[in-house]
Parts: sequence; structure tokens; C-alpha cells
Amino acid sequence: MTRTKVFTGSPWEPTVGYCRAIRVGNRIEVAGTTAMRDGEVVGEGSAYEQARYVLETIEKALLELGATMSDVIRTRMFVTDISLWEEFGRAHGEYFRDVQPVATMVEVKALIDPRLMIEIEVEALKTEE
Repeated sequence: MTRTKVFTGSPWEPTVGYCRAIRVGNRIEVAGTTAMRDGEVVGEGSAYEQARYVLETIEKALLELGATMSDVIRTRMFVTDISLWEEFGRAHGEYFRDVQPVATMVEVKALIDPRLMIEIEVEALKTEE
């Protein structure tokens, strides 16, 4: 099967050896995505703004692979402060209220930059119509 990959230009992609998203057949996986743009944190200090930016980035990757947020079947949210779950959840709900994929939110000790508050990865299945 053909692998179609999406890259965002992150300096970590070639160094670590990964892509933002990959499609193999009807399966799409989006790597853990944070609120980084050009080496700067977007929405610094705001759980909601970081989550929204991450979901926007994920949506763009899905669109490049011929899918939409409606094709998402699972999300995983790694957060540095679980007490802010409502802010993270509000952003998630804005994108997935009607889709309702299975979702996991867990608190982690840290992300790659201490200013980052959330990292999200998704799985999607593109069903042919």
C-alpha cells in the first residue's frame, strides 16, 4: 500500500525522523501535535488556545490527506495540568461535539517545551462513499 505523508516543516521532523501525518489505505494517523509555530509557542499560558491551535493543525493535516475531522475515530490528549481539563475539553468539543470519537486525556509530567500544555494525536478512518 502507498504511504502518503504530511510534513509541517517542523525542525524536529527530519531530526527525529517522523512526519506530521500518514495515510495508508483508509487509515490515517496524526502524530502528537503541540502548539508550536516557527519555534514559538502559540497561546502561551492558555490551555484553551493551545488546544484550539493543535486541533487546527491536525485538521489541516487531515485535509491534506483527503479526510476531515468527521473521519476521526480516536483522540489522545496529553496534558501537563489535568485540573484544566474543562478548557482542553471545551476546545475538543468545538471540533468533535457531533463526531464523538473515543477520547483519552491523561496528565503527563512534561512536554518537549515547558511552555506547552497539551499534545494531541488522532486516528482517523476515511470510509469511501
